[in-house]
Amino acid sequence: MENLGKYIRRQRIHQKRTLQEVADAIGVSKSLLSRIETGKVIPAVATISKIAASLQVSISSIIDDERPLDAVFIEREKMDKNLITTGRGYSMFPVASDYNHKKMQPVYYVVKRGEISEGTLSHEGDEFILILEGETKFRVGNVEYTMKPGDCLYFNSIEQHGIEPITDEVRYMSVFV
Repeated sequence: MENLGKYIRRQRIHQKRTLQEVADAIGVSKSLLSRIETGKVIPAVATISKIAASLQVSISSIIDDERPLDAVFIEREKMDKNLITTGRGYSMFPVASDYNHKKMQPVYYVVKRGEISEGTLSHEGDEFILILEGETKFRVGNVEYTMKPGDCLYFNSIEQHGIEPITDEVRYMSVFV
């Protein structure tokens, strides 16, 4: 994901759009978008989704390093060692970022109780969540679900949604389409 900001900047400039135009379109400040483009800030997935929609590119094209592969195998140890901590307090690893032309973006998350920012997210597309370890409350719209290992949830991610860990740590997979 080290080229994430460069890719966003390249797409924005190619479309002859200013920092302010794209920032306004996605609902962030011009300075935040600039920090994303220069690699000083790793944005939350919701922000990446909004950037992708604004630039009319796929989420995976922003996250990808553009190395074509037919299959991607990643050991859990590698995911755990290469987690990226976001500004919202959760850690993530974009699974299969080496696979081009994917139709979905799987992401491995580790969320710790008390470390995640309060609030909800909303972004384009559908989302699928599978709890791997720990227990959590997950809210979609006005409905709250208590989720345990093996439980899954599929929803339209334009709905406001958020997670609140019950146990000290929750690990889950999320797939964005």
